[in-house]
Amino acid sequence: MADIVIREVTTNVWTFSRPFALFGWIHIGGRSTAVKLSSGGVWVIASTPLSPETKAKLDELGPVEYIIGINAVHNLFLGEFKRAYPTAKLIAPAAATERCSDKTLTFDGVWGKDPADTKYGFENDIKACYFSGFSNKDVVFYHAASSTLIEADLVVNLPGTEQYSKAESVGRFPFYGPLGKPVGWLQSKMSAARSKDPAAMKRDVQTVAEWDFVRIIPCHGDVIDTDAKRIWLDALKSHL
Repeated sequence: MADIVIREVTTNVWTFSRPFALFGWIHIGGRSTAVKLSSGGVWVIASTPLSPETKAKLDELGPVEYIIGINAVHNLFLGEFKRAYPTAKLIAPAAATERCSDKTLTFDGVWGKDPADTKYGFENDIKACYFSGFSNKDVVFYHAASSTLIEADLVVNLPGTEQYSKAESVGRFPFYGPLGKPVGWLQSKMSAARSKDPAAMKRDVQTVAEWDFVRIIPCHGDVIDTDAKRIWLDALKSHL
């Protein structure tokens, strides 16, 4: 897949970035993220196709032990990842399992159905916070060793310059630019509109804010390498 950009963002954290247009014309970009765990295994958010380039890099990093569906709508590629790595644990929010078109998949963990204190085996390296009050049922992850937050739709950082750097299209949409940035008013308004449980949103936004992260890797848009915690709080201030 010639338009994919694969890079090591920080030690043991790799991103797989490529173009993606919502509804075919809203250019938001897509990104999978892989973490090499202290055990030697690989934990991967499967949000983009398992291209030959992606698979080659994952196989180079180590055995894939966890395949993660990060929210309800990032479910399209879970089946192809699981077929490629049949022994890996497949874990996703309940809403993703329900929306997934491949009904043959068996999930080893389900946020929203499992008890809230369920441990899946990667917690020594990565913490998870399930946003039950958000419309897309996102799960936000924190890789402590690299002080990295990994998330999908709660914070975007558009336009996706990296995601479109190898594409023919420029990856822009008329409303993007300053309004696509996490600190813009548009994101705050959109985030507020997607809240289904204000109390749960406030709780979970604050839980994540207590983690010691210095960067945010979003699924849509460029990686945030500076002022990450301030940006997290600013983008989600409507819930606080």
